[in-house]
Amino acid sequence: MRIAILVAALLAAGTSLAAERSVTDAAGRTVSVPEKPQRIVVMHEPLLGVPLMDLGADVVGAYGRNSDGKFATAVDFVDTVLGEGHAKPKGFGAVGQIDLEKLRALRPDLIVATEMDSGKAEQLSTVAPVYLQKASAGKAYGFSVEEDLAGLVGRSDVFAERRKIYDTKLAAVKKTLGEDINGKTYLAILLTDQINAVGNMSGAVQAIEDLGYVRLKIDSTASSGGMGSTLMMPLSAEAFGKLNPDLLVVMNSYTSPARGEAGTRAALEKIIPGWERFVKSAREKRIVFLDSTRVTTPSIPSALHTLDEVESWAGRR
Repeated sequence: MRIAILVAALLAAGTSLAAERSVTDAAGRTVSVPEKPQRIVVMHEPLLGVPLMDLGADVVGAYGRNSDGKFATAVDFVDTVLGEGHAKPKGFGAVGQIDLEKLRALRPDLIVATEMDSGKAEQLSTVAPVYLQKASAGKAYGFSVEEDLAGLVGRSDVFAERRKIYDTKLAAVKKTLGEDINGKTYLAILLTDQINAVGNMSGAVQAIEDLGYVRLKIDSTASSGGMGSTLMMPLSAEAFGKLNPDLLVVMNSYTSPARGEAGTRAALEKIIPGWERFVKSAREKRIVFLDSTRVTTPSIPSALHTLDEVESWAGRR
């Protein structure tokens, strides 16, 4: 009887070990993670949670949500990017300190954070394995974060199917454009209280560049100074007015309730009065307006939303 129990225990241990693997994260840490994690918690929902949810992964918790499950900011990216009706992750701290008690109550088998969260890794590791995903400027591009996470959580096959859908849509939009745009330039900006040139990590950028557009080169002196982010670089109003990309892509702030074309035009008017008269891209209708809350996550859905808007613009030209 004792031998039977021992054999059963050894088999159970073997199964447990087989269900885990070692990976190296963005900080160079070796982490043992589940082959198929079932209860994932993320430290940044738009950057990590949305791509994981698009893959069908079970994201049970997200830093940035209140105890009632509502997102701390005015925008819920799960709704805007993936559509309404999805189950929302539970919160374990909206701002400030992480509530470890609430985090433990979620019983995560994997915590996914960005390399900017490396200082929290030791604390979080007391709850579950912590994987730091590269998600900063110059280290991630387009929806590469979603592809990386697919490999991490054992859903590369799902990503491949999502990529096929994207590639089919991309080909259709190229056909709608009806011209060779390879090498033509674009500039994507996001409006806050200033103009910001958008960085490389978003579905929007991947879609635009996959269509054939190349980023307009901006002299570093055009920056208005200040701190940028993984998404943005401040751009002076004077420099912006002199730029002439073949395609100008404009987005209003995430926090603005007026993120449609009319609201975005009005927001830019406040920053640069009369911009529509002297910005050549605007005068010649080489301008696309995007909802920043739908297109700036590093996910395939954000890229698809972008292609939809470019297709609509191309059909109106």
